[in-house]
Amino acid sequence: MTKFLNCKIDISLKVLEPRLETEYWTKKAIAMIRKIPRPAKVLDIFSGSGCIGIAVLKNTQSFLDFADISKDSLKQIKKNVKLNNIVNQRFTIIQSNIFSKIKSKYDFILANPPYVALDRIGEVDPQVLKKDPHLALFAGKDGMLIIEKFLKDVKKHLNHNGILFLEFDPLQKEKIKEILEKKKMEYVFQKDQFKKTRFVIAQNVFKGKSNN
Repeated sequence: MTKFLNCKIDISLKVLEPRLETEYWTKKAIAMIRKIPRPAKVLDIFSGSGCIGIAVLKNTQSFLDFADISKDSLKQIKKNVKLNNIVNQRFTIIQSNIFSKIKSKYDFILANPPYVALDRIGEVDPQVLKKDPHLALFAGKDGMLIIEKFLKDVKKHLNHNGILFLEFDPLQKEKIKEILEKKKMEYVFQKDQFKKTRFVIAQNVFKGKSNN
């Protein structure tokens, strides 16, 4: 059992343990979601334990879909929504390989995909390798395999002016910037509490803009 914002998160089914960096940007996403004058429709994709989506549900009036490819993750999310007393009418749990089973459009998409580069496996804490599922960590040689597939289709699932929060490895910033420019999305890269460029906030608008 661990804490994530003001939520209790069970990780007994060997899902990815929630990180402080993720908690940092989830708090920013919640503040933005709260500014919408109606209940927002939110997607927590690559959900893992469900910590991001549960924190959103607990701290906003939104409706949310959880999506993950792993059956263990889906079981873990079911446990965690019960643990945090979230009513069933406010969420759906979807087994999906990225967007394969997702048909809706959203006001917010919150994504913490696998992004660790296999080329840098030697830099990963041995305890992390032992505890966390490799499916939730690694994504090809440079760690961009899943992010590239995800960004290819993300605009199709964002409402106009819809907002994406995406976590990544600081070394992936330039590649992500290039993709967002091609997709003509407005974006701003942000640093985490450890002063590392850790996430991007991007918006589905009709013109591109670089905020760097």
